[in-house]
Amino acid sequence: MKKISSTLIVCLLLLATITSKSQTKSLDIGLRFQKTQDLYYENGITAQYQLSKRWAIGGSYYTSRLGSALSSNAIKQDNFIVSAAYLFRPERKLRPFVRANVGYFIADYESELFDNLSNTSAIASADAGLAYEFNCPLKVSLSLGYNGITGSGDEGAGTLYPVFYQASVTWNIFKTHSR
Repeated sequence: MKKISSTLIVCLLLLATITSKSQTKSLDIGLRFQKTQDLYYENGITAQYQLSKRWAIGGSYYTSRLGSALSSNAIKQDNFIVSAAYLFRPERKLRPFVRANVGYFIADYESELFDNLSNTSAIASADAGLAYEFNCPLKVSLSLGYNGITGSGDEGAGTLYPVFYQASVTWNIFKTHSR
């Protein structure tokens, strides 16, 4: 996990250096809503910093504690991710994007009975979708994603499923334009 995190940080710094002469920088903060196919709803917060017209980095925390486990006995699980995204058609309101994500997953089984099951995992996923920027600072994005690291419970966390759907609603905090 440390090796993946170190590699990601180096890549993000390199990306920031390459795009430092860019024309647009902005910060969007908001809510993330995610549904894992055949499993839980997970909701949380997200932030994205646009390095240039085409490149953005971000981070999200989403959890079933604010979704399926809010008023049920669903397993409480937390996800922490950082991401890098490439935006297509940056001058348009509707922008397709692809995104790579890495992070960490923790499930809280809440019973000693399940102590022998794996409850943590690295996350490596990719998603693709559409983002729409309104005339006000509001932005909405929808995507379909795939987790490259999943588990069966015997090996890896049993509640980390491969396919997920994601929607984010963010508000632009600041935007700068330079030459």
